[in-house]
Amino acid sequence: MSASKIHLRFIDLSLRLSVIPLSVASIWLTVTNKQDSSIYGKLEFNNLSGLKYMVCINAISVGYSLVAIVSSWLKCLLTKAGFLLFSDQVLTYLMVTSTAAVVDLLYLAYNGDTKVSWSEACSSFGRFCNRVKVALILHAIALLCFFALSLISAFRVFSKFDPPYVSSEEVERETS
Repeated sequence: MSASKIHLRFIDLSLRLSVIPLSVASIWLTVTNKQDSSIYGKLEFNNLSGLKYMVCINAISVGYSLVAIVSSWLKCLLTKAGFLLFSDQVLTYLMVTSTAAVVDLLYLAYNGDTKVSWSEACSSFGRFCNRVKVALILHAIALLCFFALSLISAFRVFSKFDPPYVSSEEVERETS
């Protein structure tokens, strides 16, 4: 194996390992997040579907990362470049959608929506909103790891193929 492939494999493994504590910390911050307000009552993560969705996607990303790491040591199915590309892409897209859901939720919590008479909630539930922000930041870093993993997987798949052949006659016609 060439040095560049070893470096790429090390980066891949490091990114997959990084996703695990990031996602677990995001899950823990979200699941343990609750706050009481004497005026508005109790707010918990399971009251908000966007947060439940983020927790589910984080749990899937942890499970997938563990399976991918173990299978790379065992040379199983997940070491197939095409399967990794597909799986990394799907997980990246799921992470994007869950990030978007929580960003939207936080935007409404901080700003409200006067058109539908929703007031902002973070002045009453400041600690709750701050913990959601930290969980979202951890989730976004894990998303960046999966984005990089998707690029690495795509490189692995497409580097197996030769570039398309273009004859010198075609090049001359296109430049004329």
